[in-house]
Amino acid sequence: MDEEALLKRSGGPVTRGRLVRDLRALGLADGDVVMFHTEMSALGYVAGGPQTVIGALREAVGERGTLMVTCGWNDAPPYEWSTDWPADWQAALRAELPAFDPVLSEADHNNGRLPEALRRWPGAVRSRHPDASFAALGAAADALMADHPWDDPHGPDSPLARLVAHGGRVLLLGAPLDSITLLHHAEALADAPGKRFVDYEQPVLEDGERVWRRFHDIDSQDGAFDYSAVVPEGTWPFEVIARDLLATGKGLRGPVGAAESFLFEARDVVDFGVAWMEDKLR
Repeated sequence: MDEEALLKRSGGPVTRGRLVRDLRALGLADGDVVMFHTEMSALGYVAGGPQTVIGALREAVGERGTLMVTCGWNDAPPYEWSTDWPADWQAALRAELPAFDPVLSEADHNNGRLPEALRRWPGAVRSRHPDASFAALGAAADALMADHPWDDPHGPDSPLARLVAHGGRVLLLGAPLDSITLLHHAEALADAPGKRFVDYEQPVLEDGERVWRRFHDIDSQDGAFDYSAVVPEGTWPFEVIARDLLATGKGLRGPVGAAESFLFEARDVVDFGVAWMEDKLR
């Protein structure tokens, strides 16, 4: 969408001041620890782009607050490289693929512009896990990101679990309901049959040395569960779970810029998600 169309959609430029007013009207407050997901085009024409959005979020949560995003690793090797690729391709990758570096490795472009912008922000902290890395900025950033477990990186003691423990919140700024990464934590915790896992290798830095490490996690790419029997065809499972949560009266909804936005309590998302999965997937 071009700038003129975005300007018309948002009724003029979406400035930092306008975003702060909208965020506070939605319910974001000083001291909040908030994981956010953003679809920039949905907000309208944001004057200043990601810098403006992050600046507005920082102003809304204040010095005591913390912002968090999901990053991943844009240049991570595909899971199937070590099994499906020809031997010479595997050898080349194993010999020369750069190790994941929390400072240098780009966030997954599929997550939009904001995660990459935030992880590069002065003072931001990124977790050490390559495939499931997160980044945070603010008072609780170190506590959220430290010692991200190598295995089960969406489970207990993950940055997602710590978000819940810190009384955190989840903010969707024009992002679709299926983008709630925190529901992967619910998948990791849910006691339901047929849970799917993946094992894969990626290079990381240990004491300054590049080493290949093996990881074990829920299948967050293709789905930790087969939801086909309980979710309408063509619908994302997390969207269904989020809509069912909203139907209980949990969560706040309102405009931010030109976008319909949502604010959830992290504890509500996880508790409801676990209960939903354990009930529907039995």
